[in-house]
Amino acid sequence: MKSRELQIVILGLSITSAWGNGHATTYRGLVRELARRGHNVLFLERDLPWYASNRDMPQPPFGCTRIYSSLEELKEVYQDEIKKADMVIVGSYVPEGVEVGKWVNLVARNTAFYDIDTPVTLSKLERKDYEYLSPELIPRYRLYLSFTGGPTLMRLEKDFGSPMARALYCSVDPEKYYPENGSIKYDLGYLGTYSNDRQPVLEHLLLQPARLWEEGRFIVAGPQYPESIRWPGNVERVYHLNPSEHRKFYNSQRFTLNVTRADMTKAGYSPSVRLFEAAACSTPIISDYWEGLNTIFTLNEEILISHSPEETLKYLRAFPEETRIKMAEKARERVLHSHTAAQRAEELEGYILEALGSKL
Repeated sequence: MKSRELQIVILGLSITSAWGNGHATTYRGLVRELARRGHNVLFLERDLPWYASNRDMPQPPFGCTRIYSSLEELKEVYQDEIKKADMVIVGSYVPEGVEVGKWVNLVARNTAFYDIDTPVTLSKLERKDYEYLSPELIPRYRLYLSFTGGPTLMRLEKDFGSPMARALYCSVDPEKYYPENGSIKYDLGYLGTYSNDRQPVLEHLLLQPARLWEEGRFIVAGPQYPESIRWPGNVERVYHLNPSEHRKFYNSQRFTLNVTRADMTKAGYSPSVRLFEAAACSTPIISDYWEGLNTIFTLNEEILISHSPEETLKYLRAFPEETRIKMAEKARERVLHSHTAAQRAEELEGYILEALGSKL
């Protein structure tokens, strides 16, 4: 049980719009489950045109969400809430994040930085790109919450001076992601926004297999893909899927493909929310490999690894159906045991109390 009700303020990129970002899904699950645990959560979101015109959840039915238009408004309107909070959490990619962080660390009693993009953030710091975090801010945050675990946590403490770095991975909502009975339409699918570093892997592990197996059925969903890409005729394209459509998407596939950003692969220990969503739907996953993946799923029992088009095709055409189903069931059990939003909220609560010098 928790020791007491916590007053928590989160300044994040977005909770109201999941368009083109993975932040909203993470924040929604976290805030909802913190509220269910009896904590008082205020989420503050900067009013940005892109998200303002694509809000699929303009008024989240959990916690309290407020939109602010500028750094000046943030300071004028929400200073009292930030002063009173037990913990103020600033997320990665918050507009004017460095200035927000400086101010929060002056005003608030206890602060944390929630890095949903840890390997990207560290690469930016190495390039002296301080878009939303600067090196001198890291020691000032009492707690550094990272989407990446493993050796990166030690690096944050040893090289960057974080007093306390802890992994807080993404998660899945089992109330929204679960198996459904229905016809499977595709042999392999992929869901993800276009990125230069992921595209070669997508070409290698999905598009090339599609060209080699013309009878196969494939689908790629996600925005921002260049018109120059030559899609095989047996690859269906969906240009955007709202989160409400993800469950149906996964349940329409025999296998789904996971492709990891280059920075995440290099750092390791960086699971994507797509892994947990697919597994919760009992959709078997074929993934590229990165260090630490075996701490998330048991390789060859709960997830398959592919290094080549031929290996992907071997899974699609020769993998025993009974084994495929059992593997998917094991992956779902693993996710429900270890990677739900409720578990992340409990972990966060523990980290906050640890940082405050309290005990559960």
